[in-house]
Amino acid sequence: MKPADITALLDEPACEHNSQASGEEKVGCARLKPGATAGGCSFDGAMITLFPIGDVAHVVHGSIACTGSSWDGRGSFSSGPSLYRIGMTTDLTEQDIIMGRGGKRLLYGIKQIVNRYSPKAVFVYQTCIPALIGDDVEAICQAAEDHLKLPVIPVDSAGFYGTKNLGNRIAGDTMIRRVIGGLEPDPPPRFSNSLTEKVHDVNLIGEFNIAGEFWQVLPLFDELGIRVLCTLAGDARFHEVQTMHRAKVSMLVCSKALINVARLLEEQYKIPWFEGSFYGIRATSQALRDFARLIGEPALIDRTEALIDREEAAIRKKIAPYKARLMGCKAVLYTGGVKSWSVVSALQDLGMEVVATGTRKSTKQDKARIQELMGTEAIMIEEGRPDLLLDLAEEHGADLLIAGGRNMFTALKGRLPFLDINQEREHAYAGYSGIETLAQQLINTIFSPIWPLIHTASPWNSNGQRST
Repeated sequence: MKPADITALLDEPACEHNSQASGEEKVGCARLKPGATAGGCSFDGAMITLFPIGDVAHVVHGSIACTGSSWDGRGSFSSGPSLYRIGMTTDLTEQDIIMGRGGKRLLYGIKQIVNRYSPKAVFVYQTCIPALIGDDVEAICQAAEDHLKLPVIPVDSAGFYGTKNLGNRIAGDTMIRRVIGGLEPDPPPRFSNSLTEKVHDVNLIGEFNIAGEFWQVLPLFDELGIRVLCTLAGDARFHEVQTMHRAKVSMLVCSKALINVARLLEEQYKIPWFEGSFYGIRATSQALRDFARLIGEPALIDRTEALIDREEAAIRKKIAPYKARLMGCKAVLYTGGVKSWSVVSALQDLGMEVVATGTRKSTKQDKARIQELMGTEAIMIEEGRPDLLLDLAEEHGADLLIAGGRNMFTALKGRLPFLDINQEREHAYAGYSGIETLAQQLINTIFSPIWPLIHTASPWNSNGQRST
């Protein structure tokens, strides 16, 4: 990838960093600085963005270290193919690099994969080593595609290009340039439980079906007569990505990850888009309303309101016992992006108070939503140092820490209840049914009998003081 291409991706017109206030210079998104890829490099961002496309063979062209353990490495579920969970790599060694055999290994590997697994397409991810030694991955992929009569898509995502967020955009840009628009969708079906004969096609951009969350909201779309053409990329198939250009509306789940896809679909195919979330009752209802509003069919708007009234009444009745126990409980939330505000909304739906939320990966719009939900004095955490998180929890009397798995031991060492909210979690929290699951997990976490025990004096401590 040329420096000009990277600059173009960082200068995203739909991103907040592209805005130019009066008298200020437009800065674009953050450039790479030493240590910036500690939280994930460009390859990592591109890989996790496209990885859930289930019927595609994902080949990492580089050393074995770049591939790692792929099986269950990310909690994106598939309703069919599991090919995406198999780690495939060219496993370049020192001898391959010295003797210039990287290209041959890649070509041989692609042929072996196609013969053994018969994928619908092959995605080849370029990493640092082949980019540095000059392997022409694009030419190799083109030769393999011509020979095998199968789409072989190069994803030029060498780690030293930049951060994980840049890798997200590289993946999205690759889909726009090489995949989307390559196939027309099948005629829309008549949903068996739909109230309408007319079907509207939509996209969900940046939905990864973590723990099967997409499946919790899909029945709502079916009932309304809305067909999800593609999720990009949770439980997606290659042919679904090819048809995204025929949607009537797109919903962007995480603005920092794939905002360029939403913008380019609007520019090239006139598909309007909005940013939304399915975490919590209010956010789910608002997302459904936004779909109906942008599609613009009066009958769909009426059906949507009727469905929302029914679902909200049912779920509020179900969570009432949980809400009574959680009312007034306090949480420190350390996550980023859309979850920095959408999970706040979900916790507030359960009667809880969020005393602070992480905003390291959040946009200005995300922060504005946080202030709307939590007030103008909302505490926003820009860095997640263990001492900072524990001090915040103690200062504000928080009952638990909600964060990613890497923060679990911080909470446990501080004798603070912990709930995993990131991609490794085993429970789905999206949609109306997801809020009930979230409530159950919160109660199991906060009111576990272990916490009173660890805050009492040890029986072998003679002076009656709690052991440290």
